[in-house]
Amino acid sequence: MKLSIREYESGRKLLMAAHEGVGNPFYSLLQACFRCAGSDNLAKLQTLFPEEYNELQARYNAPGGILNTDA
Repeated sequence: MKLSIREYESGRKLLMAAHEGVGNPFYSLLQACFRCAGSDNLAKLQTLFPEEYNELQARYNAPGGILNTDA
């Protein structure tokens, strides 16, 4: 993988934005990765994080992203 300075700076900005409004930004960033990944990278992410991918799909297909398991 080749990480350009532009991608590096963009990643820093995403992390700072995630920290402003979210206590644990990891899953927010992971969701964003799922959404913008190309087919090869999406397959890799699905392999590493199958439960998180399935939950994203369930929320995507649920009205307002709300699942029956939400409080």
